[in-house]
Amino acid sequence: MTAMITRRSTFGALIAGVVAPLMVGCQSLPPARPAATSELNVVTSGGFNAAFDTLATRYTAETGTRIVTGHGPSMGETPNAIPARLARGEAADVVILARSGLDRLVADGKVARGTEIDLGLSKIAVAVRAGAAVPDISTPDALRATLIAAKSVAWSDSASGVYIQTSMLARLGIADQVTPKGRMIPATPVGEIVARGDAEIGFQQLSELQPVKGIRIVGLLPDSLQKVTVFSGGIVAYSPRLREARALLTYLSSPSADAAIRASGLEPAPRKARP
Repeated sequence: MTAMITRRSTFGALIAGVVAPLMVGCQSLPPARPAATSELNVVTSGGFNAAFDTLATRYTAETGTRIVTGHGPSMGETPNAIPARLARGEAADVVILARSGLDRLVADGKVARGTEIDLGLSKIAVAVRAGAAVPDISTPDALRATLIAAKSVAWSDSASGVYIQTSMLARLGIADQVTPKGRMIPATPVGEIVARGDAEIGFQQLSELQPVKGIRIVGLLPDSLQKVTVFSGGIVAYSPRLREARALLTYLSSPSADAAIRASGLEPAPRKARP
């Protein structure tokens, strides 16, 4: 009997000696992140890309919802354009694009009416290749002279470029002089065209120019010529994940998103103006 008790005590001590270090090791491990409970497909246009990349990573860490991100311009004829993606029925739950483009998708029944929400305000900036002379764009007259003197100019095929080509050049009275040497760039960021030396001057949303290496951002358009683009989100009409999509949009439009939006070159949209 005594021998049996002794063997049990020895066995118990052995188990304790093995388990105790394991328990200590477990206590020292960092807390696990939430397990992914759902997945959302989001397509965002370039102006909101940088902000969304930061916020999507944070949202996944906080909620466990996996974000699959696609990119495309708000408008235009390229296959990657957000309207073309939805027309093909690509997997998408949320889209983020220029408000004018979003409104057209709502009218076409591609985005659920009543889910639209403004997220950020974007201004147009001017860029030249790194190391190039910095042109004067401080006033409308200075910008006019700079564009007349430039050998080549580029602008995007999205909201900012449409404004440059169809409105701003005419307001400056130089459409006939600049349009022949200008290029509307589909899909590719204008900053990359400038960095390669394929255009002397480029126009695009500040938030789209900031991430591009090899360029110098000269500054924003003069206030009297500036065009502010509102970037907004909405839920795709055929999304099967309405609750999760709405939760993401609520997060993107909350005060906790403001710092990332500002860091990307945008300003948070006024909340009182949001639907």
